[in-house]
Amino acid sequence: MARYDRKDHYHQRAKQEGYLSRAAYKLEEIQARTRLMRRGQRVVDLGCWPGGWLQVVAGIVGREGRVVGVDIAPVEAEFESGNVFAIQGDFTEVPVLDEVLARLKKPAEVVLSDAAPKLTGIRNTDRALEEALLEGIEATLPTLLAPGGDLLVKLLECPEAHDFEVRIRKTFDQAKGLKTKATRKGSSERYLLARRYQG
Repeated sequence: MARYDRKDHYHQRAKQEGYLSRAAYKLEEIQARTRLMRRGQRVVDLGCWPGGWLQVVAGIVGREGRVVGVDIAPVEAEFESGNVFAIQGDFTEVPVLDEVLARLKKPAEVVLSDAAPKLTGIRNTDRALEEALLEGIEATLPTLLAPGGDLLVKLLECPEAHDFEVRIRKTFDQAKGLKTKATRKGSSERYLLARRYQG
């Protein structure tokens, strides 16, 4: 079994470069490979704590874009530009979604999620938690994602994640799986990139 080392190369690099999490490098890598986001776009980050992805997105979309993150945990970081917003709340709740849309002004062109459930080590429980999280993300799409928009979401390998991927492939023009170099060794995570939401 791979040893979990939260202070690996990417952790140290994030501290040196001012990123709030090592996960920032995963998104930077995916952006470089896929050109997922562009200047001026509206982007939502579901499960945004501690804010590393918000930092990356803000740099990509620039001041012309709008970035809204949501997480149950408070994001304590402050962002220099006035177009990045972190909302504390449960993104499966309607009032929270309403607040996201109010900040965006209209549906997003990209929805991101690097969220993962707090795993217990109990297999069936963890699978149920992953399923609930993915279903919550899926349920936001008709509200938050504009037709033609793109989705990037983290998956933990399990049958429930596979079922989610099957459903997503039916509602987007195309979808593909991605692994990143910044993902910890031994991790079961991967990303699903789905393009052109059919609405």
